[in-house]
Amino acid sequence: MLSQEQVDSLKKQVIQQIESTFPEDKKEMAKSQIESMNADEFEEFLKQNNLIKSQQESSGGQQCIFCSIVFGDIQSYKIGENEKAIAILEINPVSKGHTLIVPKEHIGSPEKLSAEVQELSKEVSDKIKRCLNPKEIAMHPLNLFGHEIINILPVYENETLNSQRNRASEEELQKLQKELSKKEPLEKKPKEEINEKNTWLPKRIP
Repeated sequence: MLSQEQVDSLKKQVIQQIESTFPEDKKEMAKSQIESMNADEFEEFLKQNNLIKSQQESSGGQQCIFCSIVFGDIQSYKIGENEKAIAILEINPVSKGHTLIVPKEHIGSPEKLSAEVQELSKEVSDKIKRCLNPKEIAMHPLNLFGHEIINILPVYENETLNSQRNRASEEELQKLQKELSKKEPLEKKPKEEINEKNTWLPKRIP
């Protein structure tokens, strides 16, 4: 178990590495992911990426933060899932309903995203439109820690991925998760009344 001082020091080192190696358009997103982790999440991230040794070190390969989320090693707020991807709420969102579509496989390029991943993106976008009523939904593919993801960003004014982020509280995330996870009832068509105006009947023959 790392002390808070060790966590703070290691976070600074990882963020410095991001600053020096990541492309400009991906730096802020990567840094926000690191900054938003609590001590346990960050320690797990370091272990999975072989940056520190775990007590029960296995011979398994490296694993990124998004793979850890998929396997349930890191807590997330899931609002959708299919065979190939999960949809989780961004814990450091730009706007209300900011969601990440995370492929279950460690995919490194947008060309390899399956139809099922795109299908979940559309399904979640439609749900956010209905529940939260933004002006529009922006979709931004992004590669972080070698894992291709899709940002679903509700736009209420003129937000972009580079807009200011705010850490969402656990209560806010749980409430939003419940709201966006509701199964919508199927619309029932009203029974049509049978009358002389909408029904053709043969004339009676005397």
